[in-house]
Amino acid sequence: MLRHPFDDTIAAIATPPGQSGIGIVRVSGPQAVAIADAIFRPASSDDPPSVQGTFTTRYGHVSDGEEVFDEVLLTVMRAPRTYTTQDVVEINCHGGAVPLRRTLELVLRRGARLADPGEFTKRAFFFGRVDLAQAEAVADVIGAQTEAAHRAAMHHLSGGLSRRIREYRDRLMELAGYVEASIDFGEDDIDFLTREQLRLGIDRLAQDMRELLASAEAGRALREGVRAAIVGRPNVGKSSLMNALLREDRVIVTPHPGTTRDVVEETVCLGGFPVTLADTAGLREPTDEIEEAGVGLARSWIERADLVLLVIDGSEALRDEDRRLLDELPAAQRLIVVNKTDLPQQVCDADLGFAPDTLIVHVSALTGEGLGALEEAVARMTWSGDGSPGAQVIVTNVRHKHAIECAAQALERCLGKEAQGVGEEVLAEDLRVALDALGEITGDTTREDVINDIFARFCIGK
Repeated sequence: MLRHPFDDTIAAIATPPGQSGIGIVRVSGPQAVAIADAIFRPASSDDPPSVQGTFTTRYGHVSDGEEVFDEVLLTVMRAPRTYTTQDVVEINCHGGAVPLRRTLELVLRRGARLADPGEFTKRAFFFGRVDLAQAEAVADVIGAQTEAAHRAAMHHLSGGLSRRIREYRDRLMELAGYVEASIDFGEDDIDFLTREQLRLGIDRLAQDMRELLASAEAGRALREGVRAAIVGRPNVGKSSLMNALLREDRVIVTPHPGTTRDVVEETVCLGGFPVTLADTAGLREPTDEIEEAGVGLARSWIERADLVLLVIDGSEALRDEDRRLLDELPAAQRLIVVNKTDLPQQVCDADLGFAPDTLIVHVSALTGEGLGALEEAVARMTWSGDGSPGAQVIVTNVRHKHAIECAAQALERCLGKEAQGVGEEVLAEDLRVALDALGEITGDTTREDVINDIFARFCIGK
């Protein structure tokens, strides 16, 4: 049984450090309103915060006796309809370090303690306002780098993933219930599932889990970003393409081969995904030690990249270097970009010698023609599902992925044993393993040390 001894009052600064117009000190717990009574002086009446209605805000001052610390707005939110389900007070101070620090110190002197990292959300989890997957989504909402990642995180926060996992658990519990009943009451005159019905139910559930797991790679890309190397022989327009995608002159462009000697990295949103672009040195036989080092860095980056944009100069016939790169680069991660469409073309798709479904995009880094199609192609290679990756249930968390994999593997083991004709007692054990694995996602069966580790990664104040 997980313990939740949250009967004390906690406080923390809930806004990032630095100077700003407003900073917030958040207080939660049974003494939150009483502490507000002790330090807040309303400007328009003598009524203390304890007589304020819930979700109301009043103007006044934070003071310690006769000394006024700051001019503030104080909001009272009463249990149980708050973020933590406890009484919550938020003090909107001026956003400088001194007023925030002094206000927090005063709150702590009046009986609160400094909150642990993530403790506000941890309380929301333990008191049942959110499950563990929703609690983790709070951090994902804060850390989202693109609109698609934000939509995916909000979908999880609203319970989208949790509902899917609970649907799986409900189906699994029904199957496990029949198996357990057949063990306990096998000699009674009770209708049970046939072995064929049991097999079909487990098989469908395992397939559904595998389909959800197929979204994990796109989920990882939304959460962590995509590493994309821009490669090609010298002077095909790699640096110009990078500048065009970044919408700024980030990389030096000259007509002289070998200008790019180092790897230049920048992050941009392409097709809804955060993509770290790397402009690499032209891949050819190096002419000096510096260029040799640059080519070595380029090849190292290619090995670690999720995606390779192979740039071809469409205004020139294919060269041996182009053909060698076409052969060398893995097809699964290669996107062919035929550049310089603003010039007469000497390269067509047939010249590249690939199947019709090979992704080939024609662009002009100079005029911007085709850049939208290139962004769509990047998204297609990263996300294979229907619709926007941020608008449906996808797996974005490594912990969730591992738990679903464990559950699916347990069901597949169960199917293998069922085919061998083993008894229900053995099948029931695999079904229980799958149930526990799914329960780890929502927190129904998660160990307390795992939960503590999850919330320790949150920022203080959330």
